[in-house]
Amino acid sequence: MRALNLKLLRNLWKLRGQVLAIAVVIASGVAVLVMSLSAQQALQDTADAYYERQRFAEVFSNVKRAPLRLVERISTIPGVRSVEARIKQFATLSIEGFEEPVIGQLVSIPEQGEPRLNRLVLRSGRLVTAGHPDEAVLSEPFAEAHDLQPGDRLQALMNGNQRTLTVVGIALSPEFIYAIGPGALTPDDKRYGIIWLGQEAMAAAYDLDGAFNDLSLGLLHDTNPGQVIERLDRLLERYGSQGAIARKDQISNWFLMNEIKQLKNMSTILPIIFLTVAAFLSNMVLSRLIATDRSEIGLMKAFGYSNWQVGWHYTKLAMAMASVGILLGWLLGAWLGRVNTELYAEFFRFPLLIFRPDAGVFAIGAIVSLIAALAGSLGSVRYAATLPPAEAMLPPAPPMFRKTALSKSRAGHMLDQPTRIILRQIFRSPIRALLTSLGIALSVAVMIMALQWIDSIDKIVQVYFHDAQRQSMTVGLVETQSDTVLDEFRRMPGVLAAEPMRAVSADFLVGNRSHRGAIEGVLPNPHLQRVYDAGGEVLQVPPDGLIFSTRLASKLGVGIGDTVRVEVLQDRRPKREIPVVDLFETYMGTPAYMHIQALNRLMDQRPSLEAVNLLVDKHQLSSLYQRLKSLPKVSAVVLKDAAVKEFNDTMAETIMIYITFFAAFACALGFGVVYNSTRIALSERGRELATLRVLGFHRGEISYILLGEAALLILVGLPLGCFVGHGLGWVMTSAMDSELYRIPLVIKAATDATAVLVTLGATAFSAAVVRRRLDHLDLIAVLKTRE
Repeated sequence: MRALNLKLLRNLWKLRGQVLAIAVVIASGVAVLVMSLSAQQALQDTADAYYERQRFAEVFSNVKRAPLRLVERISTIPGVRSVEARIKQFATLSIEGFEEPVIGQLVSIPEQGEPRLNRLVLRSGRLVTAGHPDEAVLSEPFAEAHDLQPGDRLQALMNGNQRTLTVVGIALSPEFIYAIGPGALTPDDKRYGIIWLGQEAMAAAYDLDGAFNDLSLGLLHDTNPGQVIERLDRLLERYGSQGAIARKDQISNWFLMNEIKQLKNMSTILPIIFLTVAAFLSNMVLSRLIATDRSEIGLMKAFGYSNWQVGWHYTKLAMAMASVGILLGWLLGAWLGRVNTELYAEFFRFPLLIFRPDAGVFAIGAIVSLIAALAGSLGSVRYAATLPPAEAMLPPAPPMFRKTALSKSRAGHMLDQPTRIILRQIFRSPIRALLTSLGIALSVAVMIMALQWIDSIDKIVQVYFHDAQRQSMTVGLVETQSDTVLDEFRRMPGVLAAEPMRAVSADFLVGNRSHRGAIEGVLPNPHLQRVYDAGGEVLQVPPDGLIFSTRLASKLGVGIGDTVRVEVLQDRRPKREIPVVDLFETYMGTPAYMHIQALNRLMDQRPSLEAVNLLVDKHQLSSLYQRLKSLPKVSAVVLKDAAVKEFNDTMAETIMIYITFFAAFACALGFGVVYNSTRIALSERGRELATLRVLGFHRGEISYILLGEAALLILVGLPLGCFVGHGLGWVMTSAMDSELYRIPLVIKAATDATAVLVTLGATAFSAAVVRRRLDHLDLIAVLKTRE
């Protein structure tokens, strides 16, 4: 077998250009797989270690006010390992140099020692100490957004009293990896921050001595959170609990786990594309080599090599080509995985990073790539193994050529001779031509799939922030207020219009299906925050009944006219059977709307509200900001323009990384397909092209014959790629469908054009490389009679 191994090495060197092109495509697929799986694994390991080290709680609950003596009873619930009773409140902050109101989420921590659960990671400074009620520890993103350091001060309106807080520490917490303010969609570190104060200071400020309003539970290993939540809710129901949640539903953790899930989706879909093309390219190269080696195959069998040995020789050749790509893919994937993980770790502010890609990740990439390469070469290898020696020693039978319809047509006679040669070659090998065009199409499709995210996000912003919302800002209140407060807002400086909103937590039940969410009470025909269908329709809220988002209706399996059991989780906890009167499509969340008066009747309360939408004169914003900073009952101030900017910035930070990666991979795919197809064509037709040169064709005409065929196949592949790209976009957006958001499939003409131009650039570079080789064609060597 040593001779065959030497032959294998010679073939690899002779085909080094094609081998490298195949390797680039395989490496792209392996790199995507390794990058996604290693980043997914690293993020999961990092989050798990962070949660374990800082004792992140497994169950969370909030109440209006509960006595501390209840903690002992809660700790006796089977499966509970530890209990942390805290105080959480909102405060309006005034920060020097920042005009807009800032909302601080105040969280109590012990003045001595560390919390039992949700421990802080100090980045600088220290924790609060006993006897100093105005000491505060700030979350690191919030502190950096306002350039605050230990020793700095800020003003906080706490329960109607203005306090000066002194920053003593900067910290991170596993509870607030993704810190989102009330009513917001993305973190806004300039306008919302986490502040930790001493337990006694918080109790004194909010009249909660001997009481708590927030609870965290740590559970024993393998404890079912659902059973603990059921018992906990019964204990806390009388104290104003809105229902406990498990860690999986905690908003910060949910965002993080969802990001990990998306990486998994990416590692499933995209490598299939690259490895499918790699299989096709392997087949092209190997079939051409075997056709060239016919006489050598006959000699090998004449000298005693068995069919199995010949087949194994060419199988090893396919495996060797794949191995080059696997090695490159391992190196590139490991590097990209590390870069990707570091970017995510910086975005989520992990204080530690664990990046230890499992050997299984690399093994999966290698096995899948080898299977793809072997699948592509199976037919060619089988042909080589079963070729009879006597037949192999004979020259291959020339193909039967007949005049095509094009040759007989008037249009055919109108074409110049090189163009007719191009068309005849394509018609004589239609399968190969189709597969080449399909390879180009996949390159365009991958590019479109990446770029379409920009269009989809633009659509979300347009529908959610501009079409549905007409207000300048939304002001949330700490507690439910009488609707008379609406008149106070209307009298504030710069307010042009004010509309009330109310939201109550509730469980929606239909048979064995359930959903924990909220009912939003709005005016029958709101002008500021409208019930807007993504299709462009504005819905009017009827006097009775529920309007469901289509995502919520699908989850519960209901339609218009069906009845849903609603169990409210606050105040008197009413339970009613309420019909669904309309449905609407939205890209964000799973909202349920109701006439605000009907909601007040359901709660058996006088007209009330919990938030106010304001339309404001921009010239009087400064006066309005000062007024809002003086209100003690404000829990949130969401500025629409700021929310749009933060949403775009957050998406841009992650999406542009994604687009850059896959734009590069798409270029590699296009380069590999065109280079291989043109190099194989040059190898097969070198004698023909050299003959034409001898007959008087100049270099430009020869290049036109070879590269014109590639150009025609590329032109066929471009529109096909746009079609396939739209299909891939649909697959990816469907995979991203979740309760928090839906990604609409929106692909603008400019996106298709950009993908086409980038792919053309990559394929043009590939063609230029082959053109250079064609210009240096050795006519004498090519025209020599084969022995």
